[in-house]
Amino acid sequence: MRFLSTSEQQTFSFAKKISKKLNGGEIIGLVGDLGAGKTVFTKGLARGLGVKKTVISPTFVLMRVYSLKRANIRWLLHIDAYRLKSPKDLLAIGADEYFNRPDAVTVIEWADKIKKILPRRTRLITITHRKNKSRIIKT
Repeated sequence: MRFLSTSEQQTFSFAKKISKKLNGGEIIGLVGDLGAGKTVFTKGLARGLGVKKTVISPTFVLMRVYSLKRANIRWLLHIDAYRLKSPKDLLAIGADEYFNRPDAVTVIEWADKIKKILPRRTRLITITHRKNKSRIIKT
C-alpha cells in the first residue's frame, strides 16, 4: 500500500488507522531519513493502541516500553536503532525478548540498521519525504 501524507496529522492518523488491524506479535520496522516522520508514525500507532502517555523517540535510551490495557496486546515496545553501533547492542538490552511475544507490538525506527537480527516476519514501512514537505508511506 502507498499513502501520500501532506502533514504530520495525516501521518499520525494513517498510523492510528493501521493500529486497528494489529493483533499482537507484530514487528514493524520503520525506514526513512532523519525527519521523515518515523516518530510521528509511531505516536499515531501508539495512540491507536491506547497509549495515553506522551510518546517520544527513545534515541538516547534505545528502547521504551509502554503498557496497554487491551485484551490481546499488553505491550508496545518502541526502539530507536539510530545510535546503535551494532545490532548486538539491541540484543544486549533484551529487546529480542519482545520479538516473539504474542501480546506485544514492536516498532523499530531505523530498522534498516539492524536488518540482520530482525525476524523474517518484520513488516517494513518506508517513509520518504519529498521537497514539497509531503511524505510517501509505503507499507
